[in-house]
Amino acid sequence: MKNIIKVLVVALISLPFHCVTFAQAKPATPTTPPAPAVEKKTKITSEKAQAHVFTGKVMSVDAKTGTLTIQVKDKAINLTTDSKSTKAALENLKAGNTARVFEKDGTVIAASPVKAESKTKTAK
Repeated sequence: MKNIIKVLVVALISLPFHCVTFAQAKPATPTTPPAPAVEKKTKITSEKAQAHVFTGKVMSVDAKTGTLTIQVKDKAINLTTDSKSTKAALENLKAGNTARVFEKDGTVIAASPVKAESKTKTAK
């Protein structure tokens, strides 16, 4: 008799939990395959502009307005900046100096003067 009561109690307790697991809603299947979404994401990342590094002669620099013109090989490149720290870096540059400039989308990210190599280093 005790065994029958135990079986009935276990069955009555486990039955509601068993039904709850079947009552859960299944996740809806997407109507479009996920592969095109991944391709779009890849296209977006590939269209992002890359940062460029230019090393050339400084033609003109105005640290207050944040403008810089640098001569690289045969062309002059005009760049601007709004960052206070980059404007402070432009104060270290003078017209006629050689500088290394990091830019992205026509905006100066960082700029620094390039020291001329000594003749003893080139001789070694």
